[in-house]
Amino acid sequence: MKSITIKGSERESVGKVSTKTLRNAGMVPCVVYGGEQPVHFSADERAFKNLVYTPEVHTVVIELEGGKKLNAIMQDIQFHPVSDKILHMDFYRLYDDKEITMEVPVKVIGKSPGVMGGGVLRLNQRKLKVKALPANLPDSIEVDITPLQMGNKLYVTKIVTDNFKLLHADNTVVCQVRISRAAMKAAQEAAKAAKAAPAKKK
Repeated sequence: MKSITIKGSERESVGKVSTKTLRNAGMVPCVVYGGEQPVHFSADERAFKNLVYTPEVHTVVIELEGGKKLNAIMQDIQFHPVSDKILHMDFYRLYDDKEITMEVPVKVIGKSPGVMGGGVLRLNQRKLKVKALPANLPDSIEVDITPLQMGNKLYVTKIVTDNFKLLHADNTVVCQVRISRAAMKAAQEAAKAAKAAPAKKK
């Protein structure tokens, strides 16, 4: 999984006054959990642009003053209800030998005969929850729709998971090809025409 570097400064004071001062200066107060003690830091709001405003998922390298580096993933984010400015962010620390759980976007590949025949592809799960070591976290989960005929469903059990686990029930539908109104109407008209056609003499 791709990683984004965030440069910040560790915070000693975490009260309301200091937090308000940081926000007024265009900084975002943050916390990293998962270690012996939570690590409080702040960073320029612009530094989070490629982490927050994207459909992609990334791990984060937090670089603090003094050469301290923390590997983490974003866990929670709070926005201002009116301005949509980032108010606060929570991160969870990553360790190379500990599995982590996070949601990863689904990427559809291949061409479905059902779609080419007039069906409509419906993506039931845009993200899937996976569990893996940090080094094995995928950028996305590829879902091949090539076998799908009209009316077929693709279940989570059909996805190849070499280095990670999917945390979903076996009957979870990832995507399906639904019969469109146009295709249904065409099928009905074809059935009527076949029924109305005179039977061939033997």
